[in-house]
Amino acid sequence: MNAAATTTHTNCLRCGRALRTAKSQALGYGAKCAAKVRHSAVDLTDYKPHQIASARELIEDGAIIPLRSVIFIAVSTDGTETYKTAPTGCTCPAGLKGSRCYHQLAARLLLAA
Repeated sequence: MNAAATTTHTNCLRCGRALRTAKSQALGYGAKCAAKVRHSAVDLTDYKPHQIASARELIEDGAIIPLRSVIFIAVSTDGTETYKTAPTGCTCPAGLKGSRCYHQLAARLLLAA
């Protein structure tokens, strides 16, 4: 993800609390929520290592935003498109073909936190 394209957040994307530090505002998550997301227990056996890395990068860049309880808006790798994603499906090209994509994994990681 392009670091220059990221936005600052005033509230945590996970719990909604106010973010006070510049690091938390850039990340979009408070320290405790970020730790919970990093250590969330999700079965990663169906995903390739580059998908796992991309999902974690998507979360770290704050490029996946909760829309409803299990639906998220995810930004594409190049930052030009957005996709609606959930743990079971995604509107990205891979998701429309029925493949598992890193957007779905990022949604699973956030929901497991």
